Amino acid sequence: MGVLYLLIIGAAAGFIATRIMDLETSVPVTIAIGVIGALIGGLVLGMLLAVMGMAAGFIGAILGALVLIWAYQTYFGK
Repeated sequence: MGVLYLLIIGAAAGFIATRIMDLETSVPVTIAIGVIGALIGGLVLGMLLAVMGMAAGFIGAILGALVLIWAYQTYFGK
């Protein structure tokens, strides 16, 4: 169940993050950004904000996806 939750939240976070960063990507790339962002942000914020539960994971997933997009644009360009 945890992996399915990660994929669903990651896909939603990737969609939101790509829209915030005004990045045009394909659906698989958007999902990958969200899942990787969910791993980065969800784990870090999940540990720091365990009290908030699922909200921390979702917020962390969005923030992680934003950081991933920023790093990609900064280091690999367009």
